[in-house]
Amino acid sequence: MNWGKSIVLCFILFASFVGIMAYKMATAKVDLVRKDYYQKEIEYQQHINRVSNSSIFKNNKIMTYLPEIQAFRIGFPTPVSKGEVTFFRPSDKALDFSVPINKVSLFNYSTEALKKGHWKVQATWSDGALEYYLEDEFTIK
Repeated sequence: MNWGKSIVLCFILFASFVGIMAYKMATAKVDLVRKDYYQKEIEYQQHINRVSNSSIFKNNKIMTYLPEIQAFRIGFPTPVSKGEVTFFRPSDKALDFSVPINKVSLFNYSTEALKKGHWKVQATWSDGALEYYLEDEFTIK
């Protein structure tokens, strides 16, 4: 094989590689985290305030995943007048859901029906005066 054929072969291999990668990137499934992304960006200051209010609870283990009984437990450190617990699946937005909470101090949720994999739990609640936000992650095996 002479140099001319080798150079042409290298160009063909490189062009094939670039074409395959462009095809894979164009057909890859890409989900935005939220459809209302820009509206949520505007409301982000409220979230910053919630996180700031919750900073005193960071050292406490408030959220716990109990794999032996297939449950997720949240022991709220303040009285809850209203709130919401969101189960967020980073790999598939179709599995995301929220559970409203009212006047509870201990929240238990059975994880038997949840698909195996990585989950994030986001809890937002109010005690009537301040709003709070905590987040945790767990993996169902």
